Amino acid sequence: VGEIIGGQLHVQPRPAGKHTLAHSELIIELGGPFDRGRGGPGGWWILTEPEIHFIRDTEVAVPDLAGWRRERMPALPEDHRFEIVPDWVCEILSPSTARKDRALKLPLYARFGVAHAWLVDLAARTLEAFELREGLWSLVGVFKDEDTVAAPPFAAVPFGLAVLWG
Repeated sequence: VGEIIGGQLHVQPRPAGKHTLAHSELIIELGGPFDRGRGGPGGWWILTEPEIHFIRDTEVAVPDLAGWRRERMPALPEDHRFEIVPDWVCEILSPSTARKDRALKLPLYARFGVAHAWLVDLAARTLEAFELREGLWSLVGVFKDEDTVAAPPFAAVPFGLAVLWG
């Protein structure tokens, strides 16, 4: 996967098994109630590894997951470029990406006005939920091990964190 952040090209290999499991489980937990409206409010696009062009071909990030309220993005783009800033992003941290995700991508997301960000740390077995307030990230919740996650913007349908750890 390639990304351009601050004018630098960053390339990383495809994720390992536990990362892929956590990713898949988040899609299951969030996709039904928020993307499809099954057991939840609906009204979202929840997508896997979208290529987000904050500035076309200049600032490009590929979060593990991203979500858009359908009122802001009524239809998906025709090509691979998502040029509407997402409402939510989620990064699943691995040893090879944790520093970049925290030090480079979180500030990038804040700079372009992503309202919510989640960081899932597989080693620490945590989910950190952030909300953008006046241009800065505010930590609104830390969930660990087998906690029940009820975090913005998806607090309406809580889920058990344990499913992410396998």
